[in-house]
Amino acid sequence: MHTQLAAQQIYFPAANSKAVAAPEFAAMRQYGGQQLTTGAQAEVYADHFIANYLKAIGGGKTYAQLSAEAIAQPKNAALAGEVATVFKGETLRGLLLNAYAFGTMGTIAGIAAIGAFIAAAVMLLLSGLGLLHARRVSPEAEILSGHRAHARTPGTSPVHANGQQPSDAGLAAAAPATAGTRPA
Repeated sequence: MHTQLAAQQIYFPAANSKAVAAPEFAAMRQYGGQQLTTGAQAEVYADHFIANYLKAIGGGKTYAQLSAEAIAQPKNAALAGEVATVFKGETLRGLLLNAYAFGTMGTIAGIAAIGAFIAAAVMLLLSGLGLLHARRVSPEAEILSGHRAHARTPGTSPVHANGQQPSDAGLAAAAPATAGTRPA
């Protein structure tokens, strides 16, 4: 955003300038003489400089109100000039406020990215500690107090929900034949 705003060559008036002497321009003075390059500066310039001058040019009327008057008075050249100036000013103001909005979104996205990288680093650290712990602790170790880890004892087979041991009858027929042997 900095590059696009800098290319426009917009500068704030000096803090002691008559252009920003009125109280409604107070927010402008903090940037006196600086080039407009940030979203925050774009907001101040749009809302406290352009908007105030547009109110003065249009007598407090909006572009839509002035345009309606100009349509009703097609031969009033001064009014047509005001409408053109207010239109251009409102367009520039809208573009600057758009730059402010994207600058704000960029700042939020940057903060979110930093948070995501910190969370990823924490997760990587926790994963490493989990793997280290898994290498140091035997599978029979107590995991939660009061709940022993269930390890299968060699030579035992699982028990079905009905309490019966599964049979091995179907396993011999399903086992692949090895070279030199015939299935029974």
